[in-house]
Amino acid sequence: MSRITMQDVAVMSVQYVQYSFPYYLQSMEKCGLSKVDFWGGAPHYCRLDHPSSAAARRCLLELRRQIEDHGMKTVIYTPETLGYPFSYSDPGRRLRDRTVDYMRWAMEDALTLGTDRVFLNTGCHSRDLPRAEGWKRTVESFQTLCEYARSMGVRLVLEQLQPYESNLVTTLGDIQEMLREVDSDALQVCVDLVAMEVAGEQLVDYCRNLGSKLQWVHYSDSHHLILGDGTFGREKLEGYVRTLEQFDYQNCLDLEINDSIYWEDPHASIRRSASYLREYLPER
Repeated sequence: MSRITMQDVAVMSVQYVQYSFPYYLQSMEKCGLSKVDFWGGAPHYCRLDHPSSAAARRCLLELRRQIEDHGMKTVIYTPETLGYPFSYSDPGRRLRDRTVDYMRWAMEDALTLGTDRVFLNTGCHSRDLPRAEGWKRTVESFQTLCEYARSMGVRLVLEQLQPYESNLVTTLGDIQEMLREVDSDALQVCVDLVAMEVAGEQLVDYCRNLGSKLQWVHYSDSHHLILGDGTFGREKLEGYVRTLEQFDYQNCLDLEINDSIYWEDPHASIRRSASYLREYLPER
């Protein structure tokens, strides 16, 4: 049985959207954390700000240098898609093609940062249009992305969302169906514990049904709050860890403390969450 430690804790940098990237790194260092979930969005880094792959690479290599100078490593790249004009399911080919191009660039960016994992989700199909049509186009978009990913040696990690965020993939059943239809070993899974709880599902079922496809976990208290501030409670939060260990999960617990109520002081939100984790995770 694997053992999860503080060395396996990552932090998504989106929480620091109102601060500079160096501040995020300094905060991580103060919290004793070293795994970077690099969020690709302004003001830290936005691929759309760079006219070419070469220009983007120069910028990312400098950011990677800063990360490594702090003794840290990027373990996954999370390009912003929910807050930008992208869609895998839109009826318009131009918008879908732009989204696929953006994610192909994201794969290049991930490799430049030193990770082979790229995070994605389905986004939301227009709710007044037939879901089945949006689902079909999303499958086609993902199949194209997976072809790129396989050729580049990249793993795409798909998250389920909450119903207010998406009408496509929101449950374990939706994930299983998407995996079946896309049918690519390049497509893997991130379970978001908040979305899982909203759906009334259990982590043990994700572990049993997904097996080695389960490659990532978004970890937080209810509503993506600081650990201990939500309604999950210590028993449930620690129970998630023990379940993952039981199924020999060997990747990161990714702190997605993602609520605008913490934007003024993101360091405190991560410091408190890290302190909470240290109550039941060993350092190594």
